[in-house]
Amino acid sequence: MQIERVSYRDLSNCYRLSNGVIELIIPADVGIRIIRFGFVGDRNEFFETDPLSVPMDKNTFQLYGGHRLWHAPEQNGRTNVPDNEPITIEDHGDFVRLIQPVDITGIAKQIDIRFAADSASVELSHRLENRGLWDVRLAVWSLSVMRAGGKAIIPLPPRGSHPQDLLPASTLALWAYTDLSDPRWQFGRKYLYLSQDSNFALPQKIGACVPSAWATYVNEGHLFVKQFDYTQGAQYPDLGSNVELFTNSEMLELETLSPLVTLSPSGSAEHKERWTLAQDIPAVETDDDVDQYVLPVMK
Repeated sequence: MQIERVSYRDLSNCYRLSNGVIELIIPADVGIRIIRFGFVGDRNEFFETDPLSVPMDKNTFQLYGGHRLWHAPEQNGRTNVPDNEPITIEDHGDFVRLIQPVDITGIAKQIDIRFAADSASVELSHRLENRGLWDVRLAVWSLSVMRAGGKAIIPLPPRGSHPQDLLPASTLALWAYTDLSDPRWQFGRKYLYLSQDSNFALPQKIGACVPSAWATYVNEGHLFVKQFDYTQGAQYPDLGSNVELFTNSEMLELETLSPLVTLSPSGSAEHKERWTLAQDIPAVETDDDVDQYVLPVMK
């Protein structure tokens, strides 16, 4: 793993991690986040805000794009606290640890980054620790903000038939602004799709329980795959969602969540993801396309 200090756009204090095939860029002055992920010398798979700079008032919440770590359930003033302060970056040899200082909620955040044996994959451990004086109920929430123009795909649980399968097999969580008549949604028999389209201004969001524990985003021939932990029988936030998709006119968020846990003081919770990047992927329009082009990328 190569580690070097670099400038990235308007952020002068960043670190680049690479294995020669894929690379990540981590801003050291605003965190905790990964602002870039992609093939070396190729485009960023993540969305970035423009301008990409630290606000004059560091007490103002600002989105930067990239990949970030929050805690669910979402609540203004608790989840989206400003994160415009420097983080600590530790080199542990075979992995790098990002450490964000305790914020006003009393929660400390860490992300460990380790390149996988597969040269186009990286493993991340997201960690929340309760540094407060009281128990806190939360879930680890991992959000990847993807660049415009692509399509997110999540699997539905195995399908059955009637009258053999009489009981419900899965749920979908809908937000008050979710509009299933919006053409960005596509419902297959085996998969659910959400396209990012800059011509549509209204946000859309959906949550789901995905026991097979993967979600993907395909965009201009590149495929970004998330694989993550799932605990059968655990209670998940947002009506049982361990995967959530959100989009607006600028980007699409591919989000995964851990089970809800009650953290006592000094207690911690962890959520792991594995990212894999593939290229030369044909257009994915149908369930058969997912089976043929997406599933073989899974490890």
